[in-house]
Amino acid sequence: MSAYREIANAGLWKQNVILTQMLGLCPLLATSTSMVNAVSLGLATIVVMALANLAISALRSFIPYEIRIPVFILIIAALVTVVDLAFNAWLHDLYLVLGIFIPLIVTNCIVLARVEAFAAKNPIGASTVDGIMMGVGFVWVIGLLGLIREFVGQGTLFSGIEMIVPSLSAIQVLPEDYPGFLVVMLPPGAFFVLGLMIAGRNWLDARANERAKAQLLRHTQAQA
Repeated sequence: MSAYREIANAGLWKQNVILTQMLGLCPLLATSTSMVNAVSLGLATIVVMALANLAISALRSFIPYEIRIPVFILIIAALVTVVDLAFNAWLHDLYLVLGIFIPLIVTNCIVLARVEAFAAKNPIGASTVDGIMMGVGFVWVIGLLGLIREFVGQGTLFSGIEMIVPSLSAIQVLPEDYPGFLVVMLPPGAFFVLGLMIAGRNWLDARANERAKAQLLRHTQAQA
């Protein structure tokens, strides 16, 4: 269980694919104009990562080392095709909004990096958990980024939720005459907000390290 906890901690925080490894920035910045769009793409990515890790871990003994990358991409492409067709069939309006970024999960370096670095070298259970937790780490970052940009940019929350649940609608948090903050909805604003999130993570890590050092010092002094 400690190994699984370490995998979960790595995916959610310690080795977060966005805040630490800076992978997958193209879909992150392009689809995070609203929380609904961001989380939807993130959930699709989780499904692909979990299934790709599971499949490649199960087949790793049968895949020749020399052709592993083409085989990995083929497996990922097959899974992405299934997800793409599912979005088109059941969430067509959302599919039109996300557009090319669902098929582009095939080329997302997050997915290929995890299957190469982890799934190709570890058993099925650990690999599947790694895929899920790395995906969850991607979802909470892209979801938070989408929430911040949507709230500051247009004063709403859950814009586009009607594409998933027709009976629901966006929540107007700020007054209806709120003029919006256009730059936050544009790519430069996305870079700025993401930079603040990375800075916040680094600050929290620095504080945690300082507390750990202080506790170690007190423990050493107490023993002395």
